[in-house]
Amino acid sequence: MTKTDAILVTRGLGRSFGGFHAVRGVDLEVQRGTVHAVIGPNGAGKTTCFNLLTKFLQPSAGTIHYNGRDITRMRAVDVARLGMVRSFQISAVFGGQTVHENVRVAIQRRERGASFDFWRSKAVLAELDDEADELLVAVGLTEYRNTRAAELSYGRKRSLELATTLALRPELMLLDEPMAGMGHEDIERVTALIQDIARDRTILMVEHNLSVVAQLSDKITVLARGEVLAEGTYDAVSNDPRVVEAYIGVPHE
Repeated sequence: MTKTDAILVTRGLGRSFGGFHAVRGVDLEVQRGTVHAVIGPNGAGKTTCFNLLTKFLQPSAGTIHYNGRDITRMRAVDVARLGMVRSFQISAVFGGQTVHENVRVAIQRRERGASFDFWRSKAVLAELDDEADELLVAVGLTEYRNTRAAELSYGRKRSLELATTLALRPELMLLDEPMAGMGHEDIERVTALIQDIARDRTILMVEHNLSVVAQLSDKITVLARGEVLAEGTYDAVSNDPRVVEAYIGVPHE
């Protein structure tokens, strides 16, 4: 692949807290149109790395380029406006609003900037209904259109979160443990949903469920102790003795 195929590139990315290096020297290239997973044992630095990429933390070292643009020192809100949007590990929806209203609010935010602008007239808000309904179709929530978000199952709340993320029209979606807390049935449904979403955009995800990683990912980066331990396809990294040691603590010869 050529350099122009990379939508997100880091070089020497690092973050230290006092004398502790949570992330150190991470070189990452996410290729356009792929699903790229970041995995690793607990304490590997995955969440810190995600926070650096989405600018919820500023790096202590290194650079981050998105679509060839240096975003290393940009604010999180400005990075999101460029098309790199994060879906959070903990489902974040407005429980008192209906499923449809949640998606419409997300569209409002895209159209009106950082302000949710709740006081728009009903006539103006109605113009957003068609797009909201299309997004509900995309994530399989049409039948829950008028259901309060608080009444959804956990897995369907995650689907709603994906719909509100899609409403921002991301080019690159960052998914932070999308399967966390889900039962088997929800995992299968959301995995299929992510596969469908990935047809039109790039996805970078942190995920603990390795069977999901194997099913979804084109490329995997393994972190351990804040550094890149291995990288490649699922077959390659799962058979790497260093990765086996990092996960189950069995030294390799």
